[in-house]
This record gives sequence, structure tokens and C-alpha cells, in this order.
Amino acid sequence: MIVAHFRTFLIILFSFISLLTYSQEKEQNNFNFKWDNGFKLESTDKNFKLNFGGRLMIDHAAFWQNNDLESIYRDLKTEKGTEIRRARMFFSGTVYNNMEYKLQVDFAGGEVEIKDAYIGIKNIFGSGTLRIGNLKEPIFLSGLTSSKYFTFMEPSFDLGFAPSRNSGVLAMADFMDKLFSAQLGLFRNASNGNDIFANDGYAITGRISGLAVKNDDKSNLLHLGASYSYRKPSTEKYRISARPEAHLSSVKYLDTGPVENVENINLFNAEMALVANAFYVQGEFTQGIVNNGTKYNFTSYYGQASYFITGEHVNYKDSYSGFGRVKPKNNFIGSGGGAGAWELALRYSYANLNNKDILGGKEQNVSLGVNWYLNPVSRVMFNYVYGDIIEKGKVNILQMRIQVDF
Repeated sequence: MIVAHFRTFLIILFSFISLLTYSQEKEQNNFNFKWDNGFKLESTDKNFKLNFGGRLMIDHAAFWQNNDLESIYRDLKTEKGTEIRRARMFFSGTVYNNMEYKLQVDFAGGEVEIKDAYIGIKNIFGSGTLRIGNLKEPIFLSGLTSSKYFTFMEPSFDLGFAPSRNSGVLAMADFMDKLFSAQLGLFRNASNGNDIFANDGYAITGRISGLAVKNDDKSNLLHLGASYSYRKPSTEKYRISARPEAHLSSVKYLDTGPVENVENINLFNAEMALVANAFYVQGEFTQGIVNNGTKYNFTSYYGQASYFITGEHVNYKDSYSGFGRVKPKNNFIGSGGGAGAWELALRYSYANLNNKDILGGKEQNVSLGVNWYLNPVSRVMFNYVYGDIIEKGKVNILQMRIQVDF
């Protein structure tokens, strides 16, 4: 089944390339094919662009619960395991300069899942863009940043409050030379891209952000942002759950269970990021208010910092895309013959899902990370997570990832 879907993806990709090439031949324009940390096909007048590539991430993890947790979760726990965390392919680009598109699918886990699938119109209102399809909601800086560029193997607990992608319409614009940005979207509760399953559920999500400080190469900047989402679930149910920042864990120590008869959910998020050359800090605070006649209040926050001992810095892309690719000063493999880039990272995260008669749990984690960037498209990650499931027990997690993305 996976092979058949993969073959279908390739047929679509090469058919699109043929169509693009044919349309350009009729206009007597030529294409340039190049490698720029990914495969890129571009017309000489830059009106037509096609990028295609993928990512492969392989994880291994080991878990140790103390006796208190063991007595509660003995039958559910994972001791160790290996998985293909992500196996994705994508193509994206522009048509006639002002139309954009992207299709990304994930083959991990033995199933095919649509991630991004949208078409956009650029410069539709000044510097703005309108996108329609299955795409990321503008909430959580950690979720808007691609998993290819995460500082830690897994994000913090905040992403358990809402799905990262949904089917909908998103308008976004930049102002004052991209010092200020805003996004606003209307989404249906159909993260698989098929609106037929959404029924009457919807979400309105908006976000504003600004760069209080920025130099030309973005090696020094201060990013501040805030977002809000009003959500009305079609099933009248809502659930927050999260693994202990390790995807291979079969246990979710944080879990509210289904909250019934939900009328609406209000999500608030505040975010900040500071880049000072090789030093980087990021943090977010999330509050979820669930209304089913009774109002429940759940919170989560994290703060993380990292430092490149080899002198690189994180790459800020833009407000909606978050952070991007790190390029080592000297590749480990290649003409540079150097050590690659080495990053040391620390994170503290906390979530409280206990409120009134809902006991979803409280957890605080301390994570240590070492990232080795061999070159711009491959890296090895090492994470240690100490999890304190408050009033229940402790867990220690060691995990590593090797990835290639382009």
C-alpha cells in the first residue's frame, strides 16, 4: 500500500514537472535546475519555480520509570524502541510568480497522511497572501517551525492543545519591511484535509508578531508574538493529552480525557524568541479555557535556550515559518573537512491539566540536548528528558535521532 501511494506521489510530481516545462516551452523560457539544500527548478524569468525534496527521521529511545510510576502504568509503558518518526516528500513552488502551491505527504507509521496541501495567491492585498487548503493554523511558534529545524526532538506540551494543521482559509501580511506580521484564518476541524468530516465544527485563529530588534543577517533579533483561537468542536468534545516529550512513549502522563458537551474553547498563546549570535532563547505560555457550562482552565509553558559552540546561529525565516535551516561553517563531510556545527540545548516545560473535577495531571520536564549538524541537510540529535509527573512519579528518557532533509 505504501509503495503504491509513493508511486502515485512520484507520478503526480513528474506530471507536474512536465506540465510546467511544457507551459514554459510555449512561452520560450528556459529552466535552470540546481541544488540549494534541496532540488530546485526555476525559469530564467523566475515566474515559475518548483522545489521538491523530503525528510527522513529515525528515532531510538529508552525509558526508565520509578517504582511509583511503574505501579500505575506497568502494562502501558514502553521500555525502549525504534521508529521511523517522519518519512515525507513534498513539492512546492510558484506559477506566474503570484500563485503558490505545496503538497506534502508523510509515509511514516505504515500509513499515508496529507500534511500540507494548499494553493495561495500572493500580493492579493499589497504584500499579503491568501492560502486555501490544508495548512498550519497560526498559533504556537514551536508548531509553525518545521520539525526539520526543531531544537529538541519533540516540541513541548503546548501542541497538545490544538492540532497543528486544519483545512481552511488563511490570510497573512507583513508590514514595515517585515518588522510586523499578522495572520488570520478560518478553519474546519478536519486536519486530514477532507472537509466532509468537519461537520459544523470550526476554528477562528489569529496571530500578530513583531521584531523589536533585528540586524541585516538576523544573527541578532528579538521576536514577540501573541495568538488567539476560538474553537467550536463539531463533536462537542475536547481533549488535551501529551506524551512526555518523547514520541516513542506509549504512555501519555497528561490526559484530560474527553470533556463532554463542549460549547467552545478559547486558546491564548504568548511567544518570544531571542537570537544573540550563537545564543538562542525561546519561550511560550499557553492557556486553554474550555466551556461546557462549567469553565475549565488549563495551562502550559516552556522556556528553552541553546548555544552553538562552533559559532553558528539559528536562522529566523519569517513570522509564519518560524526558524529554519542551520548551515555549519565547516561541514563534517565535504570540502570543508571540519567538525560540523555543535549545539547545546536546555529546556524546562510545565503543564497543568488539573482543574475542578478534571484531573488530567501535572508534569514538569527538564530536557538536555546535543545537536550535531554534519552539513546543512543532515544532523544527529541526542536528548535526555527528566520527567516529574507531579504526585505520581518520575521518568528518565534517553533518545536520539538521525535525520536527512532537503
